[in-house]
Amino acid sequence: MPKRSYLLLFPVLLLLAAFQPQKLQHPPIPREDPHTEKIAIVLTEQPVEEQHVKKELEKFKNTKLRHVFTQAINGYSVQGPASELKQLEETQAVLFVSEVHTYKVENAGHLQPKRYQSSSSFIDNFELIGTEAVHGLLDEKGNHLTGKGITVGVIDTGIDYEHQDLRRSYAGGHDLVDGDNDPMETNGFGFKNTLHGTHVAGVIAANGRMRGMAPEAKIVAYRALGPGGSGTTEQVLAAIDEAINDQVDILNLSLGNDVNGPDLPISLAINKAVDSGIVAVTSSGNSGPNRWTVGSPGTASKAISVGASTPPMQIPYIDSPGTMGKIRLELLQGSDNWRITQSEHLVFAGLGRKSDMTDVQGKLVLVERGTLTFTEKAKNALEAGAIGVMIYNNTNGTFFGNLEETMPIPVAAISKEAGLALKQQLKNKSMLIRIHLIEETDILADFSSRGPVTSTWEIKPDIVAPGVAINSTIPGGYLSLQGTSMAAPHIAGAAALIKQAHPDWTPAEIKAAIMNTAKDIKDHSEKSYRTFEQGAGRIQTEAAIETDSLVIPGSLQFGQFQLSDNLHRHSAKLTVKNTGSSRNSYAFSIPKMQKGIEWELPLSFSLKPGESKEVELAMKVTPELLDDKVKDGTLVLDDGTHPIRIPYLYVLEEPDYPRVMGFGFAPADTGNGYRYEVYLPGGADEFGIALFDPDHFRFLGFLDWGRELKKGMVTKELPLEKLPEDGVYLAKVYAKKAGRENMIETMLYIDKASFENRPRKR
Repeated sequence: MPKRSYLLLFPVLLLLAAFQPQKLQHPPIPREDPHTEKIAIVLTEQPVEEQHVKKELEKFKNTKLRHVFTQAINGYSVQGPASELKQLEETQAVLFVSEVHTYKVENAGHLQPKRYQSSSSFIDNFELIGTEAVHGLLDEKGNHLTGKGITVGVIDTGIDYEHQDLRRSYAGGHDLVDGDNDPMETNGFGFKNTLHGTHVAGVIAANGRMRGMAPEAKIVAYRALGPGGSGTTEQVLAAIDEAINDQVDILNLSLGNDVNGPDLPISLAINKAVDSGIVAVTSSGNSGPNRWTVGSPGTASKAISVGASTPPMQIPYIDSPGTMGKIRLELLQGSDNWRITQSEHLVFAGLGRKSDMTDVQGKLVLVERGTLTFTEKAKNALEAGAIGVMIYNNTNGTFFGNLEETMPIPVAAISKEAGLALKQQLKNKSMLIRIHLIEETDILADFSSRGPVTSTWEIKPDIVAPGVAINSTIPGGYLSLQGTSMAAPHIAGAAALIKQAHPDWTPAEIKAAIMNTAKDIKDHSEKSYRTFEQGAGRIQTEAAIETDSLVIPGSLQFGQFQLSDNLHRHSAKLTVKNTGSSRNSYAFSIPKMQKGIEWELPLSFSLKPGESKEVELAMKVTPELLDDKVKDGTLVLDDGTHPIRIPYLYVLEEPDYPRVMGFGFAPADTGNGYRYEVYLPGGADEFGIALFDPDHFRFLGFLDWGRELKKGMVTKELPLEKLPEDGVYLAKVYAKKAGRENMIETMLYIDKASFENRPRKR
């Protein structure tokens, strides 16, 4: 068989069967060079002054002060060799030293669009979540609820403040990347130009041809993410510092990383911003649909972390004889809308090269992901006369992608499983398939990151909002994007409307109003999503503003039950506040019976207008009767008018998650190497991809390795020059954490020669 054929049949073969560790012995991963230069955040017990820090750093010959933070955290940033940073962490006044991470925009795909004009609005999204109705309500001064008098800070890629729909909303800003007061989006950098912050700002407060959630709110832009939409911990912390100093009312951070941990400096800074009176809204991340994928700062306890759901949408599904039933198509950003509703012929066209596009005129084309970009595959199909393209994944599951420019034909993604099933049916022939358009609303987006938060076991996200196919402003025009980045500004805009209606409400009360009144959403089988997937549910803006009761906090975590405990009873406290104009009576509904769980709930009570009451409730557990180490559900408190849903969660022991999971290896979309992705639910003290001779189990070297990796998804592209010679390798993908090691054994096939003859972009 020619070498290239293996790439289609065998990009990754996961051998999850028995592993004989004595056959795969490898040396320790390489030690880090102590002279490696790093930038880090130093957290201290008390606020620090620049002169004092400089004096303390005199002990460290090669470590230099970069920035002192005055609002967001107690601490500063430094640059120096790894060995000195380790010594600095042992200094008495230092709590810990955290290496700077990269934060990036949180949209599920990034598109370099053609500039175009659009007269469409947010009306479908806003009608769904009740915003249009809210604009007809009045505040205590007789003004319509439009965000008037409220300032929203947007920490992002900057903003096109010259956009016709944002000129009236823009109220200044800061550039933490270039160090000036001009937060304009990155331009003049080709494919590293940005548009994300402008899109986010438009959802919140566009005020022109488009009108955002809170069109009369003021936007202060903080450019913390530079070319390509990424920035460092240091830049984001500096932006939070500025926002606290500027005393904004609401703060939106549609950015994040894949680290599921509550104690990163960004998360701590967000909590401090809330303590200063700011409502902080963050995106939960786009690493779903697995558990434990929510990333910082969406893990911040006091922030409102937002997941993404669908607005009313016409979703294409295909039926074909002998496959796996209906297959859902996920349109790539930049694709034309799917308008094909009759039966059409489908053909397989390999990797989507020009040479693969034979006999595709007037047909739908199925291609495999990898080697070429999505845009190259789509262009090749278009030029050959195809009417649509379906790209199936080359690692497990489906994906959410984007085109580098708009296409006049629909281009959709499907899962690897579905693609291989269709390919098997085709067998190099054309096949007739049926296409259906099915309306869907309030479906949780697959890309939306799920919780819980590791170590604190908190429910995140807190809430969900529309985050799929969201049309908004970009430099020079308008564009539809998707991601939790697009969901978060819906909540930031809603918070601005609530703040205008109730100027005396605290951030905790605004968060509670949003969560208490949310709508429980269900999946395709009409089963409610788990609390760590949807939080309290999908926002209902009008209900949040008009609520007569607040329950704080809006969700409960009962912590970790240990089998060794003598008393398996955990309690929690809630504050119930009557915000209405008449006396309200409150009573908890009796929870549905669950094996191994007993509840102690308060008796019914009543509150006068403006009165609050703290109540205590408790959960008693018989652990040996429980069958799931992550247990969640919803308590219901009735205020005489509306049921208030309060999601809860607890875990048994430490949830038995593997230290490593979800490894995939395939050609990168750019065609310049291979990419791998792997999920580390608890992080790793040590991680490695060790390569072996598959016949003799001889160690050949490390494909990649790392130490002290944080929790979450690791995705990395390995350029061709960093790869070993072509061939088949047996790989041991392993992670060690707290003395425990888990591994995945897999076969990897590397074929650099297949990349050599493809055309390159200039």
